[in-house]
Amino acid sequence: MSRLGMVIDLKTCIACYACVVSCKVENGTPPTVFWAKVLEREEGKYPTARRIILPVLCNHCQDPPCLRVCPSGATTKREDGIVLVDAKKCVGCKACMTACPYDSRYFIKEIRGYFGEDLVPCERVSYQKHQEGVVEKCTFCVERVKKGLEPACVQVCPASCRHFGDLDDPNSEVSRLLKARLSFQLLPEIGTKPSVYYLT
Repeated sequence: MSRLGMVIDLKTCIACYACVVSCKVENGTPPTVFWAKVLEREEGKYPTARRIILPVLCNHCQDPPCLRVCPSGATTKREDGIVLVDAKKCVGCKACMTACPYDSRYFIKEIRGYFGEDLVPCERVSYQKHQEGVVEKCTFCVERVKKGLEPACVQVCPASCRHFGDLDDPNSEVSRLLKARLSFQLLPEIGTKPSVYYLT
């Protein structure tokens, strides 16, 4: 069985936010809900100051703490490693949000539009996927993956810094990149074994 994961090349990321926008378009997430984010910070002083860019999303951990604390069984992990939330089972207790060390989960308090109370046509369509009172997160665009497509953030990246594939297949692009370049995971010391890697 495959173990799906993502490799993000920080050397080529230009912080264009195409991943953030494509995630919103693909998944129709309400305002303030960002399954994909880009964190930025400046280090140093002029003339040697530099900008640090870190795209983040759910790490689809091999040992997800969110799964262990979920009291209703809403959080599950597929055989291919994708971690999902079943909105029908979620009771909105937010235990998974507290347990997630990557701040990757969002509680849907209310469904409201970006441009006032009346939803525009695209919001009326996309917001039907969401439910108030539940927790949501990145799904690696599981519906696209089922069709043999890449996650939306990978497909639209103009710098081709995102790569998606089978981490257990030594011949996959993600595995070859991890062999050829230095990489790291976020917070490896806590033992969650993230499926998202960053090339330095």
